[in-house]
Amino acid sequence: MAEFIPVEPFDIVIFGATGDLARRMLLPALFHRFRDRQIPASSRVIGVSRTELDADGFRRMAEEACRSAAGDGWQAEDWTAFAALLHYVAMDATDPGADWKPVTERVVPAPGRPAVFYLATPPSLYVPICRALGAVGLAHSAARVVLEKPIGSNLATAREINDGVGAVFAEDRVYRIDHYLGKETVQNLMVLRFANALFEPVWSRVAVDHVQITVAESLGLEGRADYYDRSGALRDMVQNHLLQLLCLTAMEPPSSIEGDNLRTEKIKVLKALKRITHAEARSKTVRGQYSAGMIGGELVKGYLDELGPGAGSRTETFVAIKAEIDNWRWAGVPFYLRTGKRMPRRHSDIVIQFKPTPHSILGDVGEEPNRLVIRLQPDEGVQLFVQIKEPGPGGLRIKSLPLNLAYAETFTLRYPDAYERLLMDVVRGNLTLFMRREEVEEAWSWVDGLIHAWEESDAGPAPYQAGTEGPLASAMLLDRDGRTWWNPPR
Repeated sequence: MAEFIPVEPFDIVIFGATGDLARRMLLPALFHRFRDRQIPASSRVIGVSRTELDADGFRRMAEEACRSAAGDGWQAEDWTAFAALLHYVAMDATDPGADWKPVTERVVPAPGRPAVFYLATPPSLYVPICRALGAVGLAHSAARVVLEKPIGSNLATAREINDGVGAVFAEDRVYRIDHYLGKETVQNLMVLRFANALFEPVWSRVAVDHVQITVAESLGLEGRADYYDRSGALRDMVQNHLLQLLCLTAMEPPSSIEGDNLRTEKIKVLKALKRITHAEARSKTVRGQYSAGMIGGELVKGYLDELGPGAGSRTETFVAIKAEIDNWRWAGVPFYLRTGKRMPRRHSDIVIQFKPTPHSILGDVGEEPNRLVIRLQPDEGVQLFVQIKEPGPGGLRIKSLPLNLAYAETFTLRYPDAYERLLMDVVRGNLTLFMRREEVEEAWSWVDGLIHAWEESDAGPAPYQAGTEGPLASAMLLDRDGRTWWNPPR
């Protein structure tokens, strides 16, 4: 049974508290941690937003969000106790003339009591809000600031944000969050590698043929048209989520998972990631944009139709990349990255494809290489595909079947989701699962190089029907190497 260790009392101020992120993720996450007795009743949750609400209106909004997230586990008495922690301040935090007294009065100035400032706002507001926090005396030694992705839209803007935030908060008090790093299976990847003698000796070019990392979504724009059309799949997903998963898969063993050791090893991977030149962009990358198609028996609009009448856009909704890491461990091993919207189903997987046996003594009986599949969503788990003999007479028949660790079946107790875990890490001051400034900037440097290569080629995204696995060129990207994408069974 999981043991939830309580944290010390703290205050958290959520800027953008009436927005989508706060309602869907942050407030339910805090409620679940409170319900499991991990958050003391003397803590405070202070919502700040431009929306004109009073405290009761904010609590009603939060109750609706938490009730929806809790489902059958809803208990009215838990909510009543949690609601007592909630406060609300209607203000524009970027207004130089704003009255900060309602905020400063609610943040308890006790020595050592953590004050967490969560910026669930557009990145353009990060620096102005941090400057305001510094001006009113809230950026003290126990204060921490949490920045949501994306941090900038390229290397230059990322540096501007990091410089502006860093002028107020020291680097060890800046928590750049990527919720993928809080997922149980992502953390289990480190345990699989470094706590099992079975895997580490073969986790390299010696035994690994290639690696696939896929983050597929069945949804379309879902109200994010303005942001997404400026961003696209490369900036929205590859620059943070996929590169973080690549780093955790490919990094060298850190001396420990405490402090900065883990983050240092991830930065080494990003530095070793081979830049894709203009000449290589067409053979190593694929861009796509979905058109109308069928998903789950329902006809869905194409990307341009979702943008609105008469819209024209070259923004990519699908990206596939053949990446390479120039270091001793991974020389010659391709890492295939893939992400897209309006694909047949939602799934995120890391697939470690091992090399085939050097010599088959069994003849031509359909022998397949071993494969380790780490499922991040929707059903977290780990599968190791091995070859077995099918029972029965009539000759030797081999089948590839998984040794299966399904979290939902093995751990019947509800365990914290990514935001719950990461929020508690912020309160504890644990930076391990958060990105360092250098990580963000190295990732942007690599992505900027690819964007420039695309701009020089002047080729737009290839169309693909909603409900398919992306453009045909994506399959050909692997087919040229004699490989195929792994997709979960339907």
